[in-house]
Amino acid sequence: MIVAYDGTDFHGWQKQVHPERTYLRTVQDVLEKAVIKVMRAPVILTGASRTDAGVHANGQVVTFDAANEIPPDKLVLGFNSWLPDDVQVLHVDIVHSRFNPITHCTSKGYRYMLAHGCSNPLRKPLFDRKYTAFTTYALDVEKMQEAASHFLGEHDFAGFTKLNHGRKTTVRQVDQCEVSSLDDWRIAIDIAGTGFLWNMVRIMAGTLLEVGRGYITPDSIPEIINSCDRKRAGKTMAAQGLSLEWVAFENHSPNKLAISKKPCSEK
Repeated sequence: MIVAYDGTDFHGWQKQVHPERTYLRTVQDVLEKAVIKVMRAPVILTGASRTDAGVHANGQVVTFDAANEIPPDKLVLGFNSWLPDDVQVLHVDIVHSRFNPITHCTSKGYRYMLAHGCSNPLRKPLFDRKYTAFTTYALDVEKMQEAASHFLGEHDFAGFTKLNHGRKTTVRQVDQCEVSSLDDWRIAIDIAGTGFLWNMVRIMAGTLLEVGRGYITPDSIPEIINSCDRKRAGKTMAAQGLSLEWVAFENHSPNKLAISKKPCSEK
């Protein structure tokens, strides 16, 4: 499934149990209940990305195993009829049972939306305030774009994640990091790579914001990355500005899953 959601009222993608043994509202839990209603059988969902609380998605990829082969177009209608207004299944395909959206993912693309110069209150997001972060500072977009190019390639991003990140390695490959002006006071930061650490994209965005303010020079980014020191990178930006835009797999363009029951070795 390709799934979109407004992450505002969710505690992230992954199903969680509160210390008092009550379930927190997560996308996985809500979506799983809808799938069970339609399939009339227990299912376990696997998502390509464990988005954090408040983070949105336009192209989350999710799989589940089922013996009941209902046509994909009917599944789209069925799932959406049981889902709340802040989650929507956009597309369904049948894939090989060994397909895994986590291990078979080759890259993911995120977009961070930012309004700047918001010391003028008329520039502060209103109707899109749930999807766009803001800063009072007017930012130098050209310097931010120059700095963004230094994130490209394989680096140790230990300074761009939480200390208790829980990953075996903090080395990641970034294939795209671009900053563009959508209008006079709106910026889009597009970042793509093979995988990301906890809060990594939001910290990269926070570091680029400091470049835009003039607090960090563009050519200091490599030194900050090599230091592996969280204190030298920028702040973790607000969750509402971030959205998972697409997930790509080998031999397939982003979010286009081919219908196939052939063994993986035959693809």
